[in-house]
Amino acid sequence: MAEAYPTFLAGQRLTASLLRSSQEQVARKTSDTSRAAVTTTSPDPHLQFEVAANAVYRWQGWVKYDGPTAADLSLDFSAPVGSLGEWAAIGIGHSPVIGASPAPALQTDTQDARGYLTRFETNDVTSARSYGTLGTGNTPVTTWLYGMLRTSTTAGTFSLDWAQLASNATAVTLYTDSWLSMLRIA
Repeated sequence: MAEAYPTFLAGQRLTASLLRSSQEQVARKTSDTSRAAVTTTSPDPHLQFEVAANAVYRWQGWVKYDGPTAADLSLDFSAPVGSLGEWAAIGIGHSPVIGASPAPALQTDTQDARGYLTRFETNDVTSARSYGTLGTGNTPVTTWLYGMLRTSTTAGTFSLDWAQLASNATAVTLYTDSWLSMLRIA
C-alpha cells in the first residue's frame, strides 16, 4: 500500500500548516564549510531538519566537495534516539581513487575516459562511509545521497555529519548549493 502524509479527510479544514507538512522540505548550503585536521564527524551547519516522533521520511541530496587526497571525506548522519533506516550514496571510492582506463586497466589516483569506480553500499542510517577526494584545487567531486528514516518516540534533528577520513592540515570543503531534501511519507 502506498504511504502518504498527511491523510486529508473529507470536510477537513485545510490550513497553511497542514499543507506545508505535505510538502518536501529542502535544506541548501548557503556558504562553503571547511574542516581541517578533524576526523570526528559533526553536523553540517546548513544540512539539518527537525523531524517528528513516530514518523517516516524519505530523503535525498547532493554534496559537492573537494580536499586533499590524503584526507578523503567521511559522511554520517545524526538522528533522534531510537531512529532506524538506511542510506546509500553514489560517489567515488576513497583513496586511493581508482580510475578505469579505456585499455581496460585500473589506474590508481586518476580519472580517465571511463571515470571512477564508485561505492554503492547501503548503510545503517547513523553509520559512516567514506568517499574519495582528488586533491585541493582540482575539479571538485559530487556524491548523490538517498535514504529512509523512521523515527521512534523521540523527535529531534536529522543532520548530515561529516569530517575528514584521515586528519590533514589542508581542509576538506563542502560547497555552497549542496542540498538535502526530506519528505514525510507516514
